[in-house]
Amino acid sequence: MRVGALTLWVINLIVLFTNTAEARDYSNYKVCRFNDESQFSVIISKLKDIAMIKQEYEFDIWAKSKSHGFMDIRMHDDILEQFPSCDIIIEDLNSVISETKSAVGGETSNDARTQSFFDAESKRPKDIFFDEYRDLDTIYTWLDLLQLSFPDLVTVEWTGQTFEGRDLKALHISTNNVEKNPDKKTIIITGGVHAREWVSVSTVCYTIFQLLTRYGKSKTETRFLDHLDFLIIPVFNPDGYVYTWTHDRLWRKNRQQTYFPRCFGIDIDHSFDFQWTGSNDFPCSESYSGESPFEALEAESWDEYVNKAKSEYNIHGYLDFHSYAQEVLYPYGYSCDALPRDLENLLELSYGLSKAIRRKSGKGYHVLSSCEDRGSDLQPGLGSGSALDYMYHHRAYWAFQLKLRDTGNHGFLLPPKFIVPVGEEIYAAVQYFCEFILNPDL
Repeated sequence: MRVGALTLWVINLIVLFTNTAEARDYSNYKVCRFNDESQFSVIISKLKDIAMIKQEYEFDIWAKSKSHGFMDIRMHDDILEQFPSCDIIIEDLNSVISETKSAVGGETSNDARTQSFFDAESKRPKDIFFDEYRDLDTIYTWLDLLQLSFPDLVTVEWTGQTFEGRDLKALHISTNNVEKNPDKKTIIITGGVHAREWVSVSTVCYTIFQLLTRYGKSKTETRFLDHLDFLIIPVFNPDGYVYTWTHDRLWRKNRQQTYFPRCFGIDIDHSFDFQWTGSNDFPCSESYSGESPFEALEAESWDEYVNKAKSEYNIHGYLDFHSYAQEVLYPYGYSCDALPRDLENLLELSYGLSKAIRRKSGKGYHVLSSCEDRGSDLQPGLGSGSALDYMYHHRAYWAFQLKLRDTGNHGFLLPPKFIVPVGEEIYAAVQYFCEFILNPDL
């Protein structure tokens, strides 16, 4: 425990993260971009000094993109004037936040609304599901209806429960074709580890949609599902995701109680038990890793599900969708000195994924090591305990994190009109990945 080290400014910081009945107001915040990499560490240090003096935590590092050479920070107006070199990329945060939210609910029940996403005669899902971002209840109902619509392909599986009592659900897609997939060769796809990254959730759902609706119609998807199993979790962080809809659109962590009262949340992607290192951050930090590995209940449940419930499955590939920066990241995240096995082929596959995206949409996704993206080369331990490293080291032959659109114009607040374009370009990468798994000599 590090309770004795807490100072007055940290205690005041807690208030910013306390539950509230109203959505958090960001009218006094802007998102600023810095382009001088040599000054990034200096800027962060200055912001921390200001936080200690003011006894308030008035900034949040959104992204540090080494490939694009920028750092984006959400910053309060009171301290903005002390950083004249920054370029303001989001002036009105509240307005941009409202653009990402749809009118959910109304007079229509959740079940009736979700039923409208399926054709009444064929019982197959319709692509209008991707006109807007969807809340957790709608997504979970949609998954259950997929199981009813594709009973020979889909099983919704319970993987655990969150701190606030919500179910963690995985979709198992399989033709159970013992002849064509005798070794249970499997690809795992996850999204929504960080709650505010809504486009990662919609993109996982889009991938599910394409695989199921094209099976039996397209030779490509038919071959994929006949020869591969898919374990897919669209919302890895249900509590945090719900919180972004009801309280704070920019919430990142889960909603788990920490050792410090009324300070909630562990960064799930710092909680996996591979090269885990406890951060020096207090529980209010966006990257708080907890006091021990697998303290985040979602990470612990995932470990049980993958290594016990699915121990007989041969995990050939793992894709973890995040946002933002348009990058293809390969292991390791915890250290830039640690070289992954078979690095040459790993790099070749990374560039293949990037090329597939560029061919589909023309968008450039930079390839780099996860440690560079996380800043482990500058701050050792910052990239520890990631799902990417854990899966690559323990279960998956090939593992990547894809950071989706954009490169900062909207950041985590990508408008719904981009859901389908992002889904299409990332599905092109998923197709390439599946082809590689089935034919490594591609």
